[in-house]
Amino acid sequence: MNAEPLQIDVVTLFPAMFKGFSEESMMRRAVRLGAVRLQVVDLRDFAQDARRTADDRPYGGGPGMIMKPEPLFEAIEALRTPGARVILMTPSGRPFNQARARRLARERHLILVCGHYEGIDERVRQALATDELSIGDYVLTNGTLPAAVVVDAVVRLLPGVLGGGEAATQAESFSGTLLEHPQYTRPPEYRGMRVPAVLQSGDHAAVAEWKQSAAARLTARQRPDLLGRANDAEEGCETGSGE
Repeated sequence: MNAEPLQIDVVTLFPAMFKGFSEESMMRRAVRLGAVRLQVVDLRDFAQDARRTADDRPYGGGPGMIMKPEPLFEAIEALRTPGARVILMTPSGRPFNQARARRLARERHLILVCGHYEGIDERVRQALATDELSIGDYVLTNGTLPAAVVVDAVVRLLPGVLGGGEAATQAESFSGTLLEHPQYTRPPEYRGMRVPAVLQSGDHAAVAEWKQSAAARLTARQRPDLLGRANDAEEGCETGSGE
């Protein structure tokens, strides 16, 4: 485990949305192990008026409201340490994937900024953001749930969090160019559906071959686009996404 835990600050208008997530399962274990320090910051604590206003009407007209720059600047500047990554959760961000999760897991301080309303004042993006991430091509009410997805994907990669060493995360879907192979457990037969005999054979070479071919078949059926990435990699093309 790293000598210093990864510090993650989540800046949001809805801190309660993060509460259950941060106190259960793997995240709870990671905090107890000292692998991560997780702080959820209520953006309204940095508002400049008695009503704790965090939004205002957009210049130039248009629907909805825009998150004001003042609370965001003050919150981020209060939290930021040298080298911290300030990450805006936004539909216009770069797609979040396993490669980016691995890169972020090597950082020492992440500040995730959760948007709401119609967006964030552009000056926050210009002056403070080091990264902009999206978890998919769809619209959510605010950026708190996407931030939770990013935190989960990153924290589970920290040493010691899952147990079983690095192998615990290496054989999963999206860690390479194929989806993970189908998995089975006891009983060997259920409602007429049997576990493949090769998985019960004890022949390690045959099992490994089955897993590889099953993963390839599953990927071809569910995510053929990933097979295209594999072909690019074989031809020497860069398949990872840069910062």
